[in-house]
This record gives sequence, C-alpha cells and structure tokens, in this order.
Amino acid sequence: MIGSGAGAAAPAPVPVGVTRLLDLDEVGGRVERTTLPGGLRVLTETMPGVLSATVGIWVDVGSRDETPGVAGASHFLEHLLFKGTTSRSALEIATAMDAVGGEMNAFTAKEHTCFYANVLASDLPLAVGLLADLVTDATNTAADLESERTVVLEEIAMRDDEPADAVHDLFSETLFGDDTPLGRSVLGTVESIEGLSRDDVDGWYRTRYAAPSMVVTAAGRVDHQQVLELVSAAFGDRLGGDGVPAPLRLGEPGVEQPARPTGLISRRTEQTHLLLGAPGLGRLDDRRYAAAVLDAAVGGGMSSRLFQEIREKRGLVYSVGSALGHYAGTGTFSVYAGCSKKRVPEVLRLIRAGLDGVAADGLTAEEVARARGQLKGGMVLGLEDTGSRMSRLGKSELSYGEYLPVREVLARLDAVDEQQVREVATELFGRPTCLAVVGPYRDADLDGL
Repeated sequence: MIGSGAGAAAPAPVPVGVTRLLDLDEVGGRVERTTLPGGLRVLTETMPGVLSATVGIWVDVGSRDETPGVAGASHFLEHLLFKGTTSRSALEIATAMDAVGGEMNAFTAKEHTCFYANVLASDLPLAVGLLADLVTDATNTAADLESERTVVLEEIAMRDDEPADAVHDLFSETLFGDDTPLGRSVLGTVESIEGLSRDDVDGWYRTRYAAPSMVVTAAGRVDHQQVLELVSAAFGDRLGGDGVPAPLRLGEPGVEQPARPTGLISRRTEQTHLLLGAPGLGRLDDRRYAAAVLDAAVGGGMSSRLFQEIREKRGLVYSVGSALGHYAGTGTFSVYAGCSKKRVPEVLRLIRAGLDGVAADGLTAEEVARARGQLKGGMVLGLEDTGSRMSRLGKSELSYGEYLPVREVLARLDAVDEQQVREVATELFGRPTCLAVVGPYRDADLDGL
C-alpha cells in the first residue's frame, strides 16, 4: 500500500474523545477519527451512495511478533476465535451472520490481524457486536483448539500443494532467513502448529488483544457517532482506564543482503516456479511512490517491460510480473515467473538483463507517465467498494499512523519523475539478489542458475 505516511516520525497523539475530520471530498468521502478511552481508535468513512457497510477490527499483531516456539500462533488464533465466545457458540456466530445475508471473515498478515464483516447498513449493530465479541470474549477451549489444529494443518498442506504459493513463503525465508520473524511463514510450520498448546494460543490472545493495540474501521452508509456508540457498548468496561494507543511500529533497519543466495523446494512439477528478488524499501520510506511507479513499469501489467519482453515477444511464460512488499523498517522487491524447466535459464537471463537495463538507463518519460496512470486508475477503481475503503483506513492507521486523502496520494504519484525512478532503480536493482525455486531440481542445480 502506498496511500499513507510521509516519513519515519510518528504523528502527534490525538487526545482521547476528540473526533477529527480527516477527509471530505468527492474522492475520499467523509473520514473521521476518534480515540476512545483505553486507547481504542475508531475511523469511519461515510459513503452515502451505497446501502451496505463493512466494519473491521484490526489488531496490531502478526507473525512478525512471534518467537519460533509459537510460530503460527497469530494465524491459529484468528481461526480459533470463530469457535465461540462466552455468550455465543460457533454455530450461533455463523447463523447470525447468514440470517442477514452478510459475510464475516478474517486474515492474518506478518504485522497485523483483521476481523471484518460486510452487511447491509441496517445490520451494522449486529456486525459490530459479533466482531467485538470475538476479539474480547472468546473462550479458546482445549477441545476447540484440537479441532482447529487439523484445519490449520490442512491449510499448510494446501499451501504446499500450490507451488505458486509455496515459492512466496520460500522467498521470504531465503531473503530474511528462516530463523527470523519476517522469514517465517504466517501459517507456521507443521512442527510449530503441532506443538502449540491451549495455554500458548490463549495466552497470546490475553496479552496481545488489548484496546491500545486495536483499531476499528467502518466504511459505507455509516455515521461516525453511531459507530462510536456501537463500539463503546460492545467493548464496555474494556475501554476503561487511561490507556493510549500503541506506538507506531517502526521495525528494525532493513537487511542489506539476503540471508542466503538460493532456496529450493524440490518437487516434480510441470512448471518451475521462480522468485528472484532483493531487499526493498521500508513502508515509511518517502521513495516508495517512485518505487511503485518503477514496479508498475517493470513488471506491473501487460505493457510492462518484463511482460512484453518475456511473454509477448518470446512466449517463454504464461505469467511473469514484479511486486513490492513493504514492512516496518524493510521491504522486498521480487519478480515471479513460471515456466518449463528447459526455459528457466533463458527466463532468468532476460529478467536480470531487464532489471540491469533499467538500473543503468532508467525508464522513458512515456513509461513513467503510463505507470503513474496505471497506479492512479487502479487505486481509485480499487476503492469502489466498502471493503476496500475499510481496509485502507485500517492499514493507514496501523501501518502509517496517519490517513492521507486519496487526492494527496494521487498528487504524490503525479510528482514522481524519471530521475526519481532512475535513482530508486539504481539502488534497488543494484542490491544482492536471492532466488527461490519450486520445481524438479537438486540443490547442486541451483549454482547454474
């Protein structure tokens, strides 16, 4: 996400109970923010033209916070909370949402967890009540943990059966190291999941799911004051005290080179799945706007250099593209490709040549303009639904500590020029790379790649 944050310094704290108007225009809608007693933050975006609402409860905890002994605990807990609370069974939680035609789900990332529901605006009280119940009053019984342990292990197996998914976890492990929080999979490992006890997971819940580390966001046909009242009622006495919001996660300084040059999952596959990449920029780095333009032009679409050179001109792959990953203090740049084993050397040669050419000569003015337009259009079109607006609010608050109006982000993209892109390309593409491979190879084969 490139939509928020202007630098490494955290914004000044907002007094408890004070509501701030953050945005009011035809692009961003009406965005308001309030910090409730206890440090719980609430952000809303009013979209009068819709009949629905999406509400999310974000928790500032993810796999990056785990030690090896509890690897996968955040994701395991995300599953477990749906198994029941002191006032609702798992069936009652599911039927309450189904009865109004709504959708409730959750996801875990490396630095945060989110529980969300999409409902008709008239059912917003139900959605807030259900979500708040999950994050504040789950029972996490030993029996539920055992039944959900099997589900999580099946999810790991499903990931392993999809080489295109497995190679991404392998890349993180290769780049950051399998003994580091960012290098470990959000899912954990079979060994770590089998070793988690009820006390491990419930203890993670009791210590991490606290009001100062939470953010509630809602977007759609919502009224800020109504959301405040619903949240206050749902959280009850958990909003007491003089707690303040948890400080912005700044992270450790970024790695300068990969933990190891190659990573391999040897498997009999029809295609070899590759990720070639290097350390990238932290999410608070001002150069991320130039990096986003660079990424779009190099491998972000059908007109990108890599797609045109490797797929359209030579027909060597079905899929090839680049991606940026941003975390607190560090990040990634990577290029993915899937192709038959015999084409791998040529595909890798073309990828490296393409990156080297951009690092040496930069991009043309036409390429930069096209990439800016792609990013701007994609951003605005991506904010057409309530879920994406809700998500943007949550990520802005937890990841950047501030909300930037959409028009401001568009202006920052417009300000990116060829020189800025070239400088970022020279730095990013000049860094040591690593290669993650899933396919019919042996370790000794990777030296030739």
